[in-house]
Amino acid sequence: MEILIEKSGMKEDILFTGSVGQLLSRLKINPETILVVKNGTVVTEDEKLNNKDTVKILSVISGG
Repeated sequence: MEILIEKSGMKEDILFTGSVGQLLSRLKINPETILVVKNGTVVTEDEKLNNKDTVKILSVISGG
């Protein structure tokens, strides 16, 4: 699986099968601060991932 973490600029290939929530836990990323995009589509923490997916972890920015 190819992972891109926007905030840190990290791009990495890892072997992983499981849910988005499990991936975020493994990477120690707070799910309330990001959006996860799997193969071009925004997904929830319950979405299943496999090694063929491309995953982008995008920071949520709010302002006022």
